[in-house]
Amino acid sequence: MKLFSKLYHQFVLILLIFVLFLACSQNGTEPAEPQNNPTSIDFITLPPQFKMHVFADVPNARSLTISPSGTIFVGTRSSDKIYALYDKNNDHLADTVITIASGLNTPNGVAFRNGSLYIAEINRVLRLDNIEEKLLNPPNPVVVRDDFPTDGHHGWKFIRFGPDEKLYVPVGAPCNICEPDPNRYANIMRMNPDGSGLEVFAFGVRNSVGFDWHPQTQELWFTDNGRDYLGDNSPPDELNHAPQQAMHFGYPYWHGGDIKDPQFGDKRAKEDFTAPAQKLGPHVAALGMRFYTGTMFPVSYKNNIFIAEHGSWNRSTPIGYRLMLVRLKNGQPVSYEEFATGFLQGETRHGRPVDIEIMHDGSLLVSDDFAGKIYRIYYENP
Repeated sequence: MKLFSKLYHQFVLILLIFVLFLACSQNGTEPAEPQNNPTSIDFITLPPQFKMHVFADVPNARSLTISPSGTIFVGTRSSDKIYALYDKNNDHLADTVITIASGLNTPNGVAFRNGSLYIAEINRVLRLDNIEEKLLNPPNPVVVRDDFPTDGHHGWKFIRFGPDEKLYVPVGAPCNICEPDPNRYANIMRMNPDGSGLEVFAFGVRNSVGFDWHPQTQELWFTDNGRDYLGDNSPPDELNHAPQQAMHFGYPYWHGGDIKDPQFGDKRAKEDFTAPAQKLGPHVAALGMRFYTGTMFPVSYKNNIFIAEHGSWNRSTPIGYRLMLVRLKNGQPVSYEEFATGFLQGETRHGRPVDIEIMHDGSLLVSDDFAGKIYRIYYENP
């Protein structure tokens, strides 16, 4: 009898557990399987079949660069850190975010070449060698060059290696409007990977924080931020095209190609300078830009330019806070159109796009230093 009683109680217990499980299932409260699928961000408007989700949380995320093996490096501006992240399991989410350098002076710019990460502070460029093998125990940085200006005004730098294997380093104007030494400020410079051979490539550039080379012509294109305090709608930011060295793009004498500066414009004729390839919005703070070279998006996007507009701070009605697309035909811009909007809702800022990078699968990464996030934009083929 004791054995029967024991078996009976065990049976009742199993039956009770089964009934409770059924009740939970019917009420939708059963334990869910872990979900790693990224979800779209509902406040962003994109063209049909495009979606965006958070790829990683990275405080003050600014410039981006990706190694051939897929490691993503992230610079910062208001922070002192450089981060590395990767997606080893291909679930389109960063597996981890690693701090690989700290204690730096506005390390906005990052560029990767031959296993080494180059970092641009305000007055110098550093290098971390064999960094992907040492992410958890980073090496001490090597100083590549340390004689750039120390001015904080427009001192943060975007850097990138060009098709000529030289490192391009912009030096912004140390002011809103002034007439600085053109061989020292308001230009885009370039140098060899070891820091030698520094020279000016483009003059009259107030503050460029993004550039890229056309994938077919290998010619430089770059964004430039227009001066402040000429009104809400003047001057425009610029998308410029520099097919050769030593071209001058107008600062501080002429803005947007045809707006004379009230202080310096009488010193030079506008014909002395190269006008922008495309006028952008006024005070939109156009920063990162990339030619789309991936294969995920429709072919109509191929070799056209994405631009991250950080957004105005000095305009009575805010503008920018979006991703724009500049379409080219025969090497010339033919449209300037919105691609991703919604970072600004009325007067409320949800984010401020900074830089754009193309993932190996053809999706876009977009950094946002305001929200402290990196987004992934992808195309969902029906």
